[in-house]
Amino acid sequence: MLYLSLFITFFEIGLFGFGGGYGMLSLIQTEVVHNHHWITTGEFTDIVAVSQMTPGPVGINSATYCGYAAAHNAGYGEMMSVIGSLTATIALVLPSLILMVLIARLFQKYVNAAPVQNVLRGLRPAVVGLLGAATLLLLSPENFGVLSVSPWQFSISIFLFAATFIGTYWMKINPIRMILYSAFAGLVLLY
Repeated sequence: MLYLSLFITFFEIGLFGFGGGYGMLSLIQTEVVHNHHWITTGEFTDIVAVSQMTPGPVGINSATYCGYAAAHNAGYGEMMSVIGSLTATIALVLPSLILMVLIARLFQKYVNAAPVQNVLRGLRPAVVGLLGAATLLLLSPENFGVLSVSPWQFSISIFLFAATFIGTYWMKINPIRMILYSAFAGLVLLY
């Protein structure tokens, strides 16, 4: 039953998740953490961090890791957990594959038509909203700490967040280098 639930959940996320992997993160978190309780918020945060550092799209990587963690947390063995990750990954990708095959020729023919352009313009604010929601969901006590409980961790987290933003946005430092710098700084300052 878990595999069917994984398939349906990630198929729906793949069908309604616009804006790429980052746009899907809030949908994935809502489903796997809050609705189905397959993983905890802390586990989801770890999954997002690993998904961002591994090659490939972050949404697909997140689905793969969430499927594995859901099956593993349900008490299934290693091989069954791998099947959970495959189920979630295939389900997430399947709607896009089906839609792209069906509309590829039509889109090329009508891409410059006014109704198509209006639909694409209408989707842009929704994508920005999904990305903003994903950002706000990751601004949690598990990621930043709580000022009243651990002021040092909170201060370091805010500093690393600001330094990474400034480094990638204004100083144009490669994001992969910023991830490595932040990881090193976080390890040194927090441990």
